[in-house]
Amino acid sequence: MKQSFANEIFMTYAISKAMEGVKIGQTPFGACIVKDGKIISCEHNQVLMKIDITAHAEIMAIREACKVLGDVDLSGCTIYTTCEPCPMCFSACHWARIDKIVYGAEIKDAKKAGFNEIELSAKQMAKFSKKIKVVSCKGLLAKRCIKLFDIWNYNISPITY
Repeated sequence: MKQSFANEIFMTYAISKAMEGVKIGQTPFGACIVKDGKIISCEHNQVLMKIDITAHAEIMAIREACKVLGDVDLSGCTIYTTCEPCPMCFSACHWARIDKIVYGAEIKDAKKAGFNEIELSAKQMAKFSKKIKVVSCKGLLAKRCIKLFDIWNYNISPITY
């Protein structure tokens, strides 16, 4: 499967999962973990539902992927996340040995939408974790991920999305 096409498919799953979360009152973040071209886990942010500040979409997806694979080592996996991972989520990806992070919106976009972000980019953090490749989506995928913030902030109907 061509990489750009794979990015589009798997990021679309993450976006759909984020929308699923928004529909039940969660914040607009989704993450999808893939290994060998197959989805291992796909989760949305559950911070409000679980009353757990660590229940970010990436953390939830990592937890589920570890259960599915029966291992804490997620070598060979890629995580597709609708927003650039925060330092906590990037660290979890590092500790889980995830090979690649593909993200849509940037941390600055989340901060602009009102989220309490530490402005430390995934690319900056990757300098300290030489094993993780970080890829920023461009074009339509990034725009769709940023649009999640508008849907969440302004209660735009998901039908028009």
